[in-house]
Amino acid sequence: MQGLVFWLVYPLLWCISKLPWRLFYLVSDGVFALVYYIVGYRRKTVSFNLKTAFPEKSEAELKQIEKEFYKHMCDMFLEMIKSISISAEELKKRFVIEDLDIIYKLEAEKRSSLIMMGHYASYEWLTALQFYFDYTGYGIYKRIKNKRFDNLIREIRQKWNSELINNKEATFIIRKKQRKGEMATYAFIADQSPKSRKNQYCTDFLGQNVPFFTGVERLAKSENMPVLYLAVDKVKRGYYKASFKVITEDPTSLPDYQITDVFIKNLETQIRQAPQYYLWTHKRFKHKL
Repeated sequence: MQGLVFWLVYPLLWCISKLPWRLFYLVSDGVFALVYYIVGYRRKTVSFNLKTAFPEKSEAELKQIEKEFYKHMCDMFLEMIKSISISAEELKKRFVIEDLDIIYKLEAEKRSSLIMMGHYASYEWLTALQFYFDYTGYGIYKRIKNKRFDNLIREIRQKWNSELINNKEATFIIRKKQRKGEMATYAFIADQSPKSRKNQYCTDFLGQNVPFFTGVERLAKSENMPVLYLAVDKVKRGYYKASFKVITEDPTSLPDYQITDVFIKNLETQIRQAPQYYLWTHKRFKHKL
């Protein structure tokens, strides 16, 4: 059944990926109308999250953010599909990386690094980072149950010398590569909500006391790896810019949880500046304490 669903859906996805940009975003507008007004995909969750995060905002302001978020979410979903056929030149034009000095500095020092980012703006076009590295960039991801769609996602995201690592295997694989002296960058979307109390840290995020994973921080300290924050901003529809901020180049010198705290502070700053670009369909506050 999974194979049948895939082969029925894939030709449509491929055709959408080949559309010219103006028509492509008209399709996204249609998907927005379907998802928001007809299906109502997770609207209760989004409404709850926004009210919880921004109690000071009026109903009208929250509703405007909600609609803008759904439009952005549909754009990003379609942009993932566009990645099936997008050229390297087009992607470099639409996802611009700024402030690369720290990357080149670490490369000259032959130090691998850990990149932390949130579900903000665009993480689907993160493969553009690989255009600026002379070594492999790895993205840490969670497998999809449908094997064929999982393979498609891997194919999309592993273009241009980037690779994916299953989140359950990430720590073991990264440590192994460190022992071998292999140069690499490892990108984590680090604002996932833990399901258990194991390996989590509770702190303030958007006015709520919620848990965060501390795996990146623990890995950084055990392997003495620099940690960077990747701030991705949406310039306009279909265009993004990203820049690196150093969290630490010396993780072993920092007290416990400071790396995680700095990451959370950077992410929250972005969210408060333009909340419509955060992924509000996740139940970020389901384990608030």
